[in-house]
Amino acid sequence: MQELAVRPTFDFTSETYKDAYSRINAIVIEGEREAHSNYLSMGELLPDYKDELVKLAKMEKRHEKGFTACGNNLKVTPDMDFAREYFSQLHGNFQNAYAQGKLVTCFLIQSLIIEAFAIAAYHKYIPVADDFAKKITEKVVQDEYTHLNFGEKWLQAHFEEAKTELEEANKQNLPLVWKMLNQVTDDALVLGMEKEELIEDFMMSYGDALANIGFSPRELMKMSAYGLSAA
Repeated sequence: MQELAVRPTFDFTSETYKDAYSRINAIVIEGEREAHSNYLSMGELLPDYKDELVKLAKMEKRHEKGFTACGNNLKVTPDMDFAREYFSQLHGNFQNAYAQGKLVTCFLIQSLIIEAFAIAAYHKYIPVADDFAKKITEKVVQDEYTHLNFGEKWLQAHFEEAKTELEEANKQNLPLVWKMLNQVTDDALVLGMEKEELIEDFMMSYGDALANIGFSPRELMKMSAYGLSAA
């Protein structure tokens, strides 16, 4: 019923909508592009799983093409300069971790934070998307669960030796999520997505992943607290 009430109020051809969409669309394109690169990099650090990580990377490349088509469908040029700057800190942290061979940090950034962030955004976007983008996004979000689950399973299997690094990586990177959400609050609202709902959905996916890996409820509360003051 909510979808029926909300979707007709959007004028997908208005300049206001297209202006906001130019940045949101660029963010999802850049996010998928960086995910493709990140999984290939992780495959170099984890040769036993390289073939599987290459498959995940190829899925992200397909997502990038799908979201590019969404922008083309609305005749919107994505603001890729904005998107590259938007991801710059998280991207830099991943590159630094990769250069140091810190695979656990790479997993947390890409397979947990970025995937949970994407899942939250896509879930909230699907009910308010235009018909073309809705079909694309529904297919993409199922793939993202596959990627999240891959990271969960690997980290769960290596939890004891990974725990300290995971806690430190969470402390460094979770605050960036709040900063990133704050940057696009207005644009997301134009597209029909409330910031508070995005935060709630992200923390649900991210928290569930950390719990599945092996963190206790008490530890999850402590880890989730980082950066919340900026939310």
